[in-house]
Amino acid sequence: MRKFFYIILLFIPFFWVGCESTTSTTTASSVAKLTAFSFAKVDTLPGLASTVFTVEERLDTGLVWNKDSMLYGTRIDSAVPRFVFAATPGAATLTFPDTVVAITGYDTLDFNKQPIYLTIRSADRSTTKVYEIRVTVHQVDPDLYTWTRLTEAIYPADDSEQRVLELDGAFIMMVSNGFELFAYGSEDGADWMALGNPIGLPGGTKVRQMISDGTTLYLGQGDAIYTSTDALTWTKHTVSAPVYTMLLYWNDHVWALVDNGEGYELATYEDEDLMLTGLQPTDNFPVSDFAAVCFHSSSLRERAMIIGGFAENGQSLNTRWNLEYSTHPLPNGTYRLEEFSIDRPHFTSLTGISVIEYNDQLLLFGGVDDQMQYFGREIFYSVDEGLTWTTTDSTKNQLPEVYQARQKQSAIVRDNNIYLFGGQDKTTTYSDVYKGRLNSIDW
Repeated sequence: MRKFFYIILLFIPFFWVGCESTTSTTTASSVAKLTAFSFAKVDTLPGLASTVFTVEERLDTGLVWNKDSMLYGTRIDSAVPRFVFAATPGAATLTFPDTVVAITGYDTLDFNKQPIYLTIRSADRSTTKVYEIRVTVHQVDPDLYTWTRLTEAIYPADDSEQRVLELDGAFIMMVSNGFELFAYGSEDGADWMALGNPIGLPGGTKVRQMISDGTTLYLGQGDAIYTSTDALTWTKHTVSAPVYTMLLYWNDHVWALVDNGEGYELATYEDEDLMLTGLQPTDNFPVSDFAAVCFHSSSLRERAMIIGGFAENGQSLNTRWNLEYSTHPLPNGTYRLEEFSIDRPHFTSLTGISVIEYNDQLLLFGGVDDQMQYFGREIFYSVDEGLTWTTTDSTKNQLPEVYQARQKQSAIVRDNNIYLFGGQDKTTTYSDVYKGRLNSIDW
């Protein structure tokens, strides 16, 4: 018996590595159990040796698996497995879909060929245990954005102005053809229905100047702010300062740009009137076709940025106005307004763009420059809170070929998805919808 035992040791010496056995050297063990599994370090296959595997004991077939999938592109076609057993087995084999391998401790194997089963037979041949080995590698590129077109047309688009807003969890597209107003609604961005014709709004309504706080829509025009909770019935509220435009909903407030009698001033809409904030931008502040985005700064302060657009005199702007809230006292109370483009002037004049916060960066879509040149399917991004911008990797994040370059599209982020709605170019008004998502956004 002892001679036979030493023969087994010579045949599979690696089984002793990491083993803990209470069996004597004169009695063959009846234990068939795997306690640990890993991959040996291979310089040409980074990421293998650091992968952690869990061994689950079950009444029938045990399971060996890695809870955290390996990075996309990790090679497992030439991996060297390592096993730790509770006791030295009499035999151990790996069964692949196309072959059976008696493991030796020096095997180089292709773990893409799954399912894989490890069969352990105890030294005394009385016990057999089987484990399924699952090696998971992310099958999609985590840095890749996937884009799909949800609908080709919400309505038969003509030369109309449009804006999409969120209202009570639904998407609302407000449309004006210069004579009539229309409203369309959708729960998912794919299926749309006509809601009807809004009433109570003034003539010449600019739907692109509407904003939403999630439960109410707002439009500022002249000496009034108009509100609606259903997109169809609007109520007029006379206010104390003429409104140039609605800016955004930010930091639990509706913000507007107003005339304080001497020039521009930012105001918040509270208790059906405007409250002046003391924030007074210069004349190169936009009144139309700008982009507004809300986000948290690296210091966790509430921030908003108003980018590009047209000034009151019709000038195309390259400005980036930063609005910040702080709990610490500042010259203008708790808010501060700063023009980033003074220190960072290298920014193209842009109008009709859309900007969102996504994946801890700002993404910019569409628009035209001061020569009315359209940007293509390229997407710009900023990782420094709007100071500098560059184009995204076209192999990782670019709009589909069917997407036509345009301006005045609407962009909304919901449930980690990006939605782009409509827009127009020199000859066409679009009412299509695109949905984009970063593969790893919720991993």
